[in-house]
Amino acid sequence: MKFRVERDVLAEAVTWTARSLPARPPVPVLAGVRIEATSDGVLNLSSFDYEVSARSDIPAEVDTPGTVLVSGRLLADISKALPAKPVDVDVDGTKVVLTCGASRFTLLTMPVDDYPALPVMPEVAGSIDAGVLTEAVGQVTTAASRDETLPLLTGVRMEIEGEKVTLLATDRYRLAMRELTWHPASPSASAVALVRARTLSDVAKSMTSAGAVDVALSTDGPAALIGFEAGGRRTTSLLVEGDYPPVRRLFPESTTTHAVVSTAALIEAARRVSLVAERNTPIRLTFSEGQVVLEAGQGDDAQASEALQAALTGEDISTAFNPHYLLDGLGALTAPFVRMSFTHPSKPAVMTGQDSLEGEDDLTFRYLLMPIRFAG
Repeated sequence: MKFRVERDVLAEAVTWTARSLPARPPVPVLAGVRIEATSDGVLNLSSFDYEVSARSDIPAEVDTPGTVLVSGRLLADISKALPAKPVDVDVDGTKVVLTCGASRFTLLTMPVDDYPALPVMPEVAGSIDAGVLTEAVGQVTTAASRDETLPLLTGVRMEIEGEKVTLLATDRYRLAMRELTWHPASPSASAVALVRARTLSDVAKSMTSAGAVDVALSTDGPAALIGFEAGGRRTTSLLVEGDYPPVRRLFPESTTTHAVVSTAALIEAARRVSLVAERNTPIRLTFSEGQVVLEAGQGDDAQASEALQAALTGEDISTAFNPHYLLDGLGALTAPFVRMSFTHPSKPAVMTGQDSLEGEDDLTFRYLLMPIRFAG
């Protein structure tokens, strides 16, 4: 096998393909990236760990077609460090020789016949605008659990009904829900999938330079898969197994009190006031006519308070939240104002965005936050 490829193109493709390689693979070949050079001038780079697969196609000048398997992480590190010149790759027996300018590297190959076949991409279910997908995934994955002992909650529930897709995530302390429209392959499309939040975040970061992302889905059988394809890259991931808790019902049907505050002002004030909030202590919010007062710290500890302008509808209310979870929710909003809706100080609050102080709230993204009881 022999080919020449641009250094930047190779580095980007190898880095993306090798990103999910296991640090301690159960089988040595799973630490490799499979490189296939085809006679029509395309280089296929692929990786697979029996859970997530990745494949990237890039142009190359192929002299001799062939297939080889090399250490993915090492190849990624080398390709990023090479000078900005074309890279020549030549396979010599059990070794791969990389030459770039005056730099020369020799890598050992791995047995390519022992490498598992990548899963077949499921049928395309539809496509989502890349910008919309990036925003929606960023909003929802903030609420997904990082606790691997609760695999169900590390996933994002994806509900597909015709042209509407709903994403839901929770870690039991907060719940995020985002509704968006997409272009389904069939107008009567209907499916539910539980996708790893890690996979969705990765797709949103690395596959959205193209205009749209194709979503492929197979929810039948033990090898239920979701796949994403855009801009010469494709990735598949096994779906999370299990029944997701019925979280939609946590959103109250109606609320008695709501307050509207400038999102940016509330973020800045919450950051300042939370500086004195010791670990696991809440930040208190007291809403009254025309203002909200943020407070943290009590007793002999450091204390802070700040008042902001707020438009309150309903009774005065005082509640408290984990400052990090509050800031995560505020940061996920894209609107200039946040509406915080309450039913009771000890019941969850719902955060939504709106364009103006007096406007209607936008229900396409909702963030539900559990309050924390505080002394006094």
